[in-house]
Amino acid sequence: MKILIADDEAHNRVLLQGVLEPYGACDQAVNGREAVDAVRFALEDGTPYDLICLDIMMPELDGQDALAEIREMEREHGLGGAHQTPIFMISALDTEEQVVRAFFQGGCTDYITKPASREKVLTKLREHRVIE
Repeated sequence: MKILIADDEAHNRVLLQGVLEPYGACDQAVNGREAVDAVRFALEDGTPYDLICLDIMMPELDGQDALAEIREMEREHGLGGAHQTPIFMISALDTEEQVVRAFFQGGCTDYITKPASREKVLTKLREHRVIE
């Protein structure tokens, strides 16, 4: 499995990589712009990500806007519906506005609130059959 972790906080990226590394190769991005670029390169290369974890509050391009750009790129590459990459928003922001925007406007797969414990992340991934 090919995984992208996007978070501006290094300790959050390291924590998620520690949780996800047993399931696949992890790439990291420090902001939303890097995440979008990584997804673009992967799609153009024919090796899309199997899982993307996006923080919401990041510099240059926040996770919500990165999510929207990623979903648009997937549509442009003919990847819609069940063929979209599972994208989990992982954020300390647990407001109704953020959650509604992530799900209904952005099309995220699920929303995990920080602190993102190992068990919390793995439970969500199992719920969505990303891992067994």
